Amino acid sequence: MTAIITGATGDIGKEFVQALYEEVDSIWAVGRNEGKQLELKQKIGKKVIPVRANLADESDLKSLSEKIETEKPQIRYLINNAGIAKLQMFNDIKDEDWNEIISTNLNSAFYCSQEVLPNMIHNKNGCIINISSIWGIVGASCEVAYSVSKAGMIGLT
Repeated sequence: MTAIITGATGDIGKEFVQALYEEVDSIWAVGRNEGKQLELKQKIGKKVIPVRANLADESDLKSLSEKIETEKPQIRYLINNAGIAKLQMFNDIKDEDWNEIISTNLNSAFYCSQEVLPNMIHNKNGCIINISSIWGIVGASCEVAYSVSKAGMIGLT
């Protein structure tokens, strides 16, 4: 069985990698930084498979989808943990910042979940865990886009 963890090299992602290591056959550590992914593999073990992807990028999402279709792992877990934030006043948020945060934090969870669900349904097994934030409930000063993305994650869940 396989676990797919987005944002695997961040603090929360690393904890999921460690927590699931003994339970699954492989862990796809999805993230932007290949160097950090390789460090994670060296530190934790050979079951960790680095999968470089910027989940805000449509072509990287497509590549991840193709990898799943090609390798056909039995997916036990999808941990939607990818996330970014930028401290900005509301009036200073640029379109590209808004789109990157919403794409990384929310859209990637939607698309990754859609991708793994047929696999989980076919195998009659699977668990999707979406990571949000308290800021998705109460909102954060200077982090409007982040708060919106995390509120959306709560709604998605």
